[in-house]
Amino acid sequence: MKLTSLQQKLFEELTDLHALPQGAFSVRVNGETLESHSTAEIDILPHKEKAGFKVKVKPNTKGKSLHIPVLIDQTTTEEVFNDFEIGDNCEILIVAGCGIHSSKTTSQHNGVHTFNIGKNCKVRYVERHLGLGDGGEKILSPTTKIVLGNSSTFEIETTQIGGVSTANRQTFAELFENAKLIVKEKVLTDNTESANTNFEIALNGKNTRAEIVSRSVAKGNSIQNFESTLIGNNLCFGRVECDGIVMENAKVSSLPKVLANSAEAELFHEAQIGKIAGTQLLKLMTLGLTKEQAESKIIEGYLAGR
Repeated sequence: MKLTSLQQKLFEELTDLHALPQGAFSVRVNGETLESHSTAEIDILPHKEKAGFKVKVKPNTKGKSLHIPVLIDQTTTEEVFNDFEIGDNCEILIVAGCGIHSSKTTSQHNGVHTFNIGKNCKVRYVERHLGLGDGGEKILSPTTKIVLGNSSTFEIETTQIGGVSTANRQTFAELFENAKLIVKEKVLTDNTESANTNFEIALNGKNTRAEIVSRSVAKGNSIQNFESTLIGNNLCFGRVECDGIVMENAKVSSLPKVLANSAEAELFHEAQIGKIAGTQLLKLMTLGLTKEQAESKIIEGYLAGR
C-alpha cells in the first residue's frame, strides 16, 4: 500500500499503526478503495450499487480485528455506506474513522455504518475523526445504525480532538433481550468549529442496558450541541451523562429526552456544563506551569476521564 507522507500521518493518527494491520482491513483514500484484505473469518465485499462495502463476520469469530480508515487530502465530497453482519458468538475489534487534511478547499465525508449483530457477541468499535491543515473546510457526518441481538454487548469509543470544521454525528440503536450498549464520546472544538451529536436508543428487550458518557471541551468561538433520546419499551436501564467545559466565547448545549413506554423502565440523564475551576489552575501554576500549560493538562486529563 503506497501512501504519501501526509496520508501516512493521517493513517497513523487514526489507527495507532505504522504499517498495514494484521487481519482484515480496507483503506479508502480520496474517494477510492486503495487496498482491501479479507480473512478466513472476516469477508469484505464491495457494494455493487453504491460506494462502500459489506462485511460478513462468521459465527464464533474471536480475537480478530478489522481496520477501515478513510484518508482525504484532496477536494472530495463523498457518501459511503458500510454494512456489517456479525454472526453469533463473536468477539471482535473494529477501528474506523476519517482523517482530512485541507488548507484551502472544502472536503466532506459522510459515512453510514449499519451493524446487524447476532447473539452473545462482544464488539468494540473505535471511531476517530481528525482534521489537519490551517485552512479549508473539513466536514464529517458519521451515521451509525445498530441492531443488537440477544445477550450481546456493543462498546463505542468515538473521539474528535480538534481540527474538524463541522461534525454531525448520529447514532441510532435497537437493543434486544439482555443486550448492552456502552458509548464513550470525547469532543474538542476550537475557533469557529461546530460539533453536533444525536443519540436515539430504543431499549426494546427485557433486561437491556444503555450507558452513554460524553465529555467535551469547547474553546474559541466554537459551538457544540448534544441531544439524546432514551426510549424504554421494557424492563431496562438507561443512563446518559453529558459533561462539558466551556472556554472563551464558546457555546455548549445539552438537550436530553427520556421516553418510558414501560413501568419497568429506569431512565436517567445527567448534564453538567461549566468552566475550569480556578483552584485547579492555581494548583498547577504553583508547580511552575503557565496558565496555558495548566489548562492543557486539565483538558487532557478531563478528556481521558481522569
